Amino acid sequence: MPAAPEPSHADLVGALYTAFGGGDIAFILDQLADDVSWDADWADNSAQRAGVAHMRARRGPAEVAEFFALLADWKFQDFTVVDIVGSGGQVVAEVQVDAELPNGGRIVDQELHLWGFDADGKVNRFRHYGDTAKHIAAYGGR
Repeated sequence: MPAAPEPSHADLVGALYTAFGGGDIAFILDQLADDVSWDADWADNSAQRAGVAHMRARRGPAEVAEFFALLADWKFQDFTVVDIVGSGGQVVAEVQVDAELPNGGRIVDQELHLWGFDADGKVNRFRHYGDTAKHIAAYGGR
């Protein structure tokens, strides 16, 4: 009998979203490379320039844990993974988000999340692609 195929990077991204939905942040952090770039290495990100905490550039699992600690106080009305596509070292997920921030601001957006992987299969890059104006407004309480 042939061996079962190795899970793909797209399969892992699906498992990461499942872990997020179940509150298993430890699983997510365990899948990150020690030097993971999380919303970092942007030439110009208006949400970062505006000081939006959840869009701050982060490096390494400890700083990514800070990101998830921020999201723990959000009330998600919807977080739907529409599709996950990719091969090789990159995977893209389309995600619908409807979340209320602790300050009463609300983000309703359709985002793309870009995941990158190193040679060991660990996540070495993550980027949110969404409407930064919506993130800035929500962070400001709107």
